[in-house]
Amino acid sequence: MKAVLEDVGSAPISDAEKALFAFVDRLNLQSAQVRQEDIDALKAVGWTDEAIYDAISVCALFNFYNRWIDGTGVQGMPAEMYHRNAQRLAQGGYVDSPLTPPKK
Repeated sequence: MKAVLEDVGSAPISDAEKALFAFVDRLNLQSAQVRQEDIDALKAVGWTDEAIYDAISVCALFNFYNRWIDGTGVQGMPAEMYHRNAQRLAQGGYVDSPLTPPKK
């Protein structure tokens, strides 16, 4: 993970992952310049339409939430809360909400 943050080009990840990170970087910094050729390059290294759509959606949502948090002044949780939530997820994973209809 640290290697990806420091230099994605030399990080020990696949060429497909490097291409996706480069695309997301472009999307963050130059979204108006994203063209069909950018999408075609991702498809050429094996990414599907669905995976590209998901990457764009995640990138856009993170941008939205970061700006929403900055604009509203919402503060992060204390470190202890993150630690407690991590322990809970490690032990029980994600479970259905009591409001989720039963599976048929």
